[in-house]
Amino acid sequence: MELISGLPEDVARDCLIRVSYQQFPTVASVCKLWKSEILSPEYHRQRRSTKHAQKLIAMVQARDEPGTGSTKRMTNPVYRLSVFEPETGHWAELPPPPEFCSGLPMFCQLVSVGYDLVVLGGLDPNSWKASSSVFVYNFLSAKWRRAADMPGGPRTFFACASDSKGTVFVAGGHDNEKNALRSAMVYDVASDRWVSLPDMAAERDECKGVFRGGRFVVVGGYPTETQGRFRKSAEAFDPATLRWGEVKEDFLDCASCPRTFVNGGDGEAVFLCSGGDLISRRGDTWQKMSTVPGDIRNVAYVGAFDRTLVLIGSSGYGQVHVAFAFDFESCKWRKLASPEGFMGHVQTGCVLEI
Repeated sequence: MELISGLPEDVARDCLIRVSYQQFPTVASVCKLWKSEILSPEYHRQRRSTKHAQKLIAMVQARDEPGTGSTKRMTNPVYRLSVFEPETGHWAELPPPPEFCSGLPMFCQLVSVGYDLVVLGGLDPNSWKASSSVFVYNFLSAKWRRAADMPGGPRTFFACASDSKGTVFVAGGHDNEKNALRSAMVYDVASDRWVSLPDMAAERDECKGVFRGGRFVVVGGYPTETQGRFRKSAEAFDPATLRWGEVKEDFLDCASCPRTFVNGGDGEAVFLCSGGDLISRRGDTWQKMSTVPGDIRNVAYVGAFDRTLVLIGSSGYGQVHVAFAFDFESCKWRKLASPEGFMGHVQTGCVLEI
Protein backbone atom coordinates (compact mmCIF):
# COMPACT_ATOMS: atom_id res chain seq x y z
CA MET A 1 0.00 0.00 0.00
CA GLU A 2 1.33 3.44 -0.96
CA LEU A 3 1.69 6.27 1.56
CA ILE A 4 0.07 8.63 -0.95
CA SER A 5 -1.54 7.11 -4.00
CA GLY A 6 0.37 7.84 -7.20
CA LEU A 7 3.46 9.28 -5.50
CA PRO A 8 6.88 7.64 -4.99
CA GLU A 9 7.58 6.77 -1.34
CA ASP A 10 10.33 9.39 -0.93
CA VAL A 11 8.08 12.15 -2.28
CA ALA A 12 5.18 11.02 -0.08
CA ARG A 13 7.42 11.05 2.99
CA ASP A 14 8.67 14.50 2.03
CA CYS A 15 5.06 15.68 2.08
CA LEU A 16 4.30 14.13 5.46
CA ILE A 17 7.36 15.53 7.24
CA ARG A 18 6.10 19.04 6.41
CA VAL A 19 2.89 18.58 8.43
CA SER A 20 2.34 21.01 11.30
CA TYR A 21 2.35 19.53 14.80
CA GLN A 22 -1.23 20.76 15.16
CA GLN A 23 -2.25 18.37 12.36
CA PHE A 24 -0.56 15.26 13.81
CA PRO A 25 -3.78 13.82 15.32
CA THR A 26 -5.66 14.33 12.04
CA VAL A 27 -2.91 12.73 9.97
CA ALA A 28 -2.71 9.76 12.37
CA SER A 29 -6.44 9.18 12.03
CA VAL A 30 -6.41 8.99 8.20
CA CYS A 31 -5.08 5.42 8.01
CA LYS A 32 -2.90 2.91 9.83
CA LEU A 33 -0.03 3.46 7.42
CA TRP A 34 0.11 7.21 8.04
CA LYS A 35 -0.17 6.65 11.78
CA SER A 36 2.69 4.15 11.69
CA GLU A 37 4.76 6.58 9.65
CA ILE A 38 4.46 9.58 11.99
CA LEU A 39 4.98 7.37 15.05
CA SER A 40 8.28 6.02 13.74
CA PRO A 41 11.58 7.36 15.13
CA GLU A 42 12.76 7.83 11.54
CA TYR A 43 9.94 10.33 10.90
CA HIS A 44 11.09 12.45 13.84
CA ARG A 45 14.73 12.18 12.71
CA GLN A 46 13.86 13.29 9.17
CA ARG A 47 11.83 16.26 10.39
CA ARG A 48 14.83 17.44 12.39
CA SER A 49 17.48 16.72 9.73
CA THR A 50 15.48 18.53 7.04
CA LYS A 51 14.72 21.43 9.42
CA HIS A 52 10.97 20.84 9.30
CA ALA A 53 10.72 20.08 13.01
CA GLN A 54 8.90 22.90 14.78
CA LYS A 55 10.53 24.59 17.75
CA LEU A 56 8.01 25.33 20.47
CA ILE A 57 7.97 26.70 23.98
CA ALA A 58 5.38 25.17 26.30
CA MET A 59 4.56 27.32 29.33
CA VAL A 60 2.53 27.28 32.51
CA GLN A 61 0.86 30.66 32.02
CA ALA A 62 -1.80 32.54 33.98
CA ARG A 63 -5.01 33.20 32.13
CA ASP A 64 -5.31 36.95 31.47
CA GLU A 65 -8.23 39.08 30.38
CA PRO A 66 -7.79 40.55 26.88
CA GLY A 67 -8.02 44.31 26.68
CA THR A 68 -7.06 45.07 30.29
CA GLY A 69 -3.47 46.08 29.54
CA SER A 70 -2.24 44.35 32.69
CA THR A 71 -2.21 41.01 34.42
CA LYS A 72 -2.80 42.06 38.01
CA ARG A 73 -3.04 38.87 39.94
CA MET A 74 -6.23 37.56 41.40
CA THR A 75 -6.23 35.81 44.76
CA ASN A 76 -6.10 32.47 42.97
CA PRO A 77 -4.79 32.92 39.42
CA VAL A 78 -5.78 30.19 36.97
CA TYR A 79 -2.86 28.64 35.12
CA ARG A 80 -3.10 26.86 31.78
CA LEU A 81 -0.66 25.42 29.22
CA SER A 82 0.33 27.82 26.45
CA VAL A 83 2.40 26.85 23.41
CA PHE A 84 4.42 29.46 21.53
CA GLU A 85 6.18 28.98 18.20
CA PRO A 86 8.84 31.77 18.08
CA GLU A 87 9.60 31.37 14.36
CA THR A 88 6.00 32.04 13.29
CA GLY A 89 4.74 34.01 16.29
CA HIS A 90 1.84 31.57 16.68
CA TRP A 91 0.35 31.00 20.15
CA ALA A 92 -2.06 28.25 21.18
CA GLU A 93 -3.55 26.73 24.31
CA LEU A 94 -3.39 23.02 25.11
CA PRO A 95 -6.29 21.19 26.76
CA PRO A 96 -5.80 20.75 30.53
CA PRO A 97 -4.98 17.43 32.20
CA PRO A 98 -8.23 15.58 33.02
CA GLU A 99 -7.89 16.10 36.79
CA PHE A 100 -7.12 19.81 36.53
CA CYS A 101 -9.79 21.23 34.24
CA SER A 102 -10.14 24.27 36.51
CA GLY A 103 -6.42 25.11 36.37
CA LEU A 104 -2.96 23.58 36.51
CA PRO A 105 -1.19 22.93 39.83
CA MET A 106 0.71 25.99 41.01
CA PHE A 107 4.48 25.65 40.61
CA CYS A 108 4.25 22.42 38.60
CA GLN A 109 7.24 21.61 36.39
CA LEU A 110 7.40 20.93 32.63
CA VAL A 111 9.81 18.65 30.78
CA SER A 112 9.76 17.64 27.12
CA VAL A 113 10.66 14.12 25.95
CA GLY A 114 10.30 13.68 22.20
CA TYR A 115 6.61 14.13 21.35
CA ASP A 116 5.64 14.05 25.04
CA LEU A 117 5.16 16.95 27.44
CA VAL A 118 5.51 15.83 31.07
CA VAL A 119 3.81 17.84 33.84
CA LEU A 120 5.13 17.05 37.33
CA GLY A 121 3.94 17.94 40.83
CA GLY A 122 2.91 21.39 42.02
CA LEU A 123 0.26 22.59 44.45
CA ASP A 124 -3.30 21.42 43.85
CA PRO A 125 -5.29 24.59 42.94
CA ASN A 126 -8.23 23.48 45.09
CA SER A 127 -6.61 22.05 48.23
CA TRP A 128 -3.21 23.82 47.97
CA LYS A 129 -1.56 20.57 48.98
CA ALA A 130 1.65 19.47 47.28
CA SER A 131 1.02 16.84 44.65
CA SER A 132 3.12 13.91 43.44
CA SER A 133 1.07 13.63 40.26
CA VAL A 134 2.55 13.18 36.80
CA PHE A 135 0.65 13.74 33.54
CA VAL A 136 1.94 13.20 30.02
CA TYR A 137 0.55 15.00 26.96
CA ASN A 138 1.37 13.40 23.62
CA PHE A 139 1.44 15.80 20.65
CA LEU A 140 0.88 12.99 18.14
CA SER A 141 -2.42 11.90 19.65
CA ALA A 142 -3.32 15.22 21.36
CA LYS A 143 -4.26 13.17 24.42
CA TRP A 144 -3.29 13.09 28.10
CA ARG A 145 -2.47 10.08 30.22
CA ARG A 146 -2.07 9.80 33.97
CA ALA A 147 1.43 8.53 34.70
CA ALA A 148 2.94 6.95 37.80
CA ASP A 149 3.25 9.36 40.73
CA MET A 150 6.67 10.60 41.83
CA PRO A 151 7.85 8.28 44.63
CA GLY A 152 8.94 9.44 48.07
CA GLY A 153 5.98 11.69 48.82
CA PRO A 154 5.09 15.18 47.60
CA ARG A 155 7.86 17.63 46.73
CA THR A 156 7.84 21.11 45.24
CA PHE A 157 10.41 23.55 43.81
CA PHE A 158 12.59 20.68 42.60
CA ALA A 159 15.04 20.56 39.70
CA CYS A 160 14.14 18.49 36.65
CA ALA A 161 15.44 17.95 33.12
CA SER A 162 15.33 15.40 30.32
CA ASP A 163 18.20 13.66 28.57
CA SER A 164 16.13 13.78 25.33
CA LYS A 165 16.35 9.97 25.20
CA GLY A 166 13.14 9.16 27.03
CA THR A 167 14.01 9.83 30.67
CA VAL A 168 13.33 12.66 33.13
CA PHE A 169 15.63 13.42 36.07
CA VAL A 170 14.31 14.98 39.30
CA ALA A 171 16.30 16.19 42.32
CA GLY A 172 15.99 18.42 45.39
CA GLY A 173 13.08 20.69 46.25
CA HIS A 174 11.29 20.51 49.60
CA ASP A 175 8.73 18.28 51.27
CA ASN A 176 5.45 19.17 52.99
CA GLU A 177 7.34 20.30 56.11
CA LYS A 178 9.50 22.73 54.09
CA ASN A 179 12.54 20.50 54.59
CA ALA A 180 15.02 20.85 51.73
CA LEU A 181 15.77 17.55 49.98
CA ARG A 182 18.90 15.81 48.72
CA SER A 183 17.09 12.90 47.11
CA ALA A 184 16.91 12.29 43.37
CA MET A 185 15.13 9.96 40.96
CA VAL A 186 14.70 9.21 37.28
CA TYR A 187 11.53 8.50 35.28
CA ASP A 188 11.33 6.43 32.10
CA VAL A 189 8.44 7.82 30.06
CA ALA A 190 7.93 4.78 27.82
CA SER A 191 7.80 2.23 30.64
CA ASP A 192 6.11 4.64 33.11
CA ARG A 193 8.63 3.64 35.76
CA TRP A 194 10.47 5.59 38.46
CA VAL A 195 13.87 4.57 39.86
CA SER A 196 15.60 6.15 42.88
CA LEU A 197 19.07 7.63 42.40
CA PRO A 198 21.85 8.28 44.94
CA ASP A 199 21.35 11.42 47.05
CA MET A 200 23.07 14.67 46.17
CA ALA A 201 25.83 15.93 48.45
CA ALA A 202 23.79 18.97 49.47
CA GLU A 203 20.16 19.81 50.23
CA ARG A 204 18.82 22.02 47.43
CA ASP A 205 15.47 23.77 47.65
CA GLU A 206 14.40 25.99 44.69
CA CYS A 207 17.23 24.62 42.56
CA LYS A 208 17.37 24.44 38.76
CA GLY A 209 18.20 21.41 36.63
CA VAL A 210 19.58 21.18 33.09
CA PHE A 211 20.99 18.31 31.05
CA ARG A 212 24.42 19.25 29.77
CA GLY A 213 27.33 17.27 28.41
CA GLY A 214 25.59 13.98 29.07
CA ARG A 215 25.03 14.81 32.76
CA PHE A 216 22.13 16.06 34.86
CA VAL A 217 23.37 19.32 36.40
CA VAL A 218 21.60 20.69 39.50
CA VAL A 219 22.35 24.34 40.18
CA GLY A 220 21.90 26.58 43.22
CA GLY A 221 19.20 26.21 45.82
CA TYR A 222 19.54 26.34 49.60
CA PRO A 223 19.43 23.97 52.61
CA THR A 224 16.69 23.84 55.25
CA GLU A 225 18.51 25.92 57.87
CA THR A 226 19.15 28.86 55.52
CA GLN A 227 15.82 29.11 53.70
CA GLY A 228 15.88 31.77 51.00
CA ARG A 229 19.67 32.24 51.11
CA PHE A 230 20.73 30.79 47.80
CA ARG A 231 24.08 29.14 47.21
CA LYS A 232 26.33 29.44 44.16
CA SER A 233 27.25 25.75 44.03
CA ALA A 234 26.27 23.02 41.57
CA GLU A 235 26.70 19.27 41.25
CA ALA A 236 26.18 16.89 38.33
CA PHE A 237 24.92 13.31 38.05
CA ASP A 238 26.49 11.02 35.47
CA PRO A 239 23.97 8.40 34.22
CA ALA A 240 26.84 6.27 32.90
CA THR A 241 28.48 5.82 36.30
CA LEU A 242 25.35 6.42 38.43
CA ARG A 243 27.36 8.84 40.57
CA TRP A 244 27.26 12.51 41.51
CA GLY A 245 30.42 14.46 40.76
CA GLU A 246 32.29 16.82 43.00
CA VAL A 247 30.36 19.89 44.19
CA LYS A 248 31.48 23.08 42.42
CA GLU A 249 31.14 25.74 45.11
CA ASP A 250 31.35 28.88 42.93
CA PHE A 251 29.60 27.68 39.80
CA LEU A 252 27.13 30.60 39.68
CA ASP A 253 28.20 34.21 39.35
CA CYS A 254 26.14 35.29 42.35
CA ALA A 255 24.07 33.72 45.14
CA SER A 256 20.57 34.26 43.73
CA CYS A 257 17.59 32.26 42.50
CA PRO A 258 18.71 30.18 39.48
CA ARG A 259 15.24 30.15 37.86
CA THR A 260 16.56 31.73 34.64
CA PHE A 261 19.62 29.47 34.35
CA VAL A 262 19.57 27.70 30.99
CA ASN A 263 21.83 25.53 28.85
CA GLY A 264 22.64 27.41 25.64
CA GLY A 265 22.21 24.32 23.50
CA ASP A 266 25.65 24.51 21.88
CA GLY A 267 27.30 22.20 24.40
CA GLU A 268 29.45 24.96 25.86
CA ALA A 269 27.63 28.06 27.08
CA VAL A 270 25.12 28.47 29.86
CA PHE A 271 23.14 31.65 30.51
CA LEU A 272 21.58 33.42 33.47
CA CYS A 273 19.71 36.68 34.03
CA SER A 274 21.24 38.56 36.94
CA GLY A 275 20.65 42.13 38.12
CA GLY A 276 19.10 43.24 34.84
CA ASP A 277 21.89 41.72 32.76
CA LEU A 278 22.11 38.62 30.60
CA ILE A 279 25.35 36.84 31.48
CA SER A 280 26.97 33.71 30.07
CA ARG A 281 29.56 31.20 31.18
CA ARG A 282 32.00 29.36 28.95
CA GLY A 283 34.55 27.29 30.77
CA ASP A 284 34.93 28.78 34.25
CA THR A 285 34.29 32.45 33.45
CA TRP A 286 31.07 34.45 33.55
CA GLN A 287 30.74 37.54 31.37
CA LYS A 288 28.02 40.05 30.52
CA MET A 289 26.36 39.51 27.16
CA SER A 290 23.79 42.30 27.17
CA THR A 291 21.38 44.34 29.26
CA VAL A 292 17.91 42.83 29.40
CA PRO A 293 15.28 45.10 27.71
CA GLY A 294 13.17 47.09 30.18
CA ASP A 295 9.96 45.46 28.91
CA ILE A 296 11.13 42.12 30.34
CA ARG A 297 13.37 43.28 33.19
CA ASN A 298 11.46 40.93 35.51
CA VAL A 299 12.39 37.76 33.60
CA ALA A 300 10.08 34.81 34.26
CA TYR A 301 11.41 32.24 31.79
CA VAL A 302 14.38 31.68 29.46
CA GLY A 303 14.47 29.09 26.67
CA ALA A 304 17.30 28.33 24.22
CA PHE A 305 17.61 26.81 20.75
CA ASP A 306 19.55 27.40 17.50
CA ARG A 307 21.90 29.98 19.06
CA THR A 308 18.91 32.02 20.17
CA LEU A 309 17.50 32.74 23.60
CA VAL A 310 13.83 33.52 24.14
CA LEU A 311 13.11 35.55 27.28
CA ILE A 312 9.60 36.06 28.63
CA GLY A 313 8.89 38.54 31.39
CA SER A 314 7.38 41.88 32.34
CA SER A 315 8.43 45.42 33.14
CA GLY A 316 7.12 45.13 36.70
CA TYR A 317 4.63 43.56 39.07
CA GLY A 318 1.18 43.11 37.53
CA GLN A 319 2.29 44.11 34.03
CA VAL A 320 1.77 42.06 30.88
CA HIS A 321 4.30 39.37 30.02
CA VAL A 322 5.93 39.70 26.60
CA ALA A 323 8.67 37.84 24.71
CA PHE A 324 12.02 38.88 23.26
CA ALA A 325 14.60 36.88 21.28
CA PHE A 326 18.35 37.35 21.77
CA ASP A 327 20.75 36.23 19.05
CA PHE A 328 24.02 34.77 20.42
CA GLU A 329 26.15 35.92 17.50
CA SER A 330 24.87 39.43 16.79
CA CYS A 331 24.00 40.12 20.47
CA LYS A 332 20.82 41.84 19.26
CA TRP A 333 17.32 41.75 20.73
CA ARG A 334 14.09 41.29 18.79
CA LYS A 335 10.59 41.65 20.22
CA LEU A 336 8.30 38.72 19.48
CA ALA A 337 4.55 38.61 19.00
CA SER A 338 2.50 38.41 22.23
CA PRO A 339 -1.21 38.60 21.36
CA GLU A 340 -4.02 39.38 23.76
CA GLY A 341 -4.98 36.35 25.77
CA PHE A 342 -1.35 35.22 26.04
CA MET A 343 0.17 37.95 28.20
CA GLY A 344 -0.41 36.39 31.60
CA HIS A 345 2.30 35.60 34.14
CA VAL A 346 4.56 32.71 33.10
CA GLN A 347 5.56 30.37 35.92
CA THR A 348 7.80 27.96 34.04
CA GLY A 349 8.28 26.37 30.64
CA CYS A 350 10.34 24.08 28.43
CA VAL A 351 11.52 23.94 24.82
CA LEU A 352 10.31 21.26 22.41
CA GLU A 353 11.37 20.34 18.88
CA ILE A 354 8.72 18.15 17.24
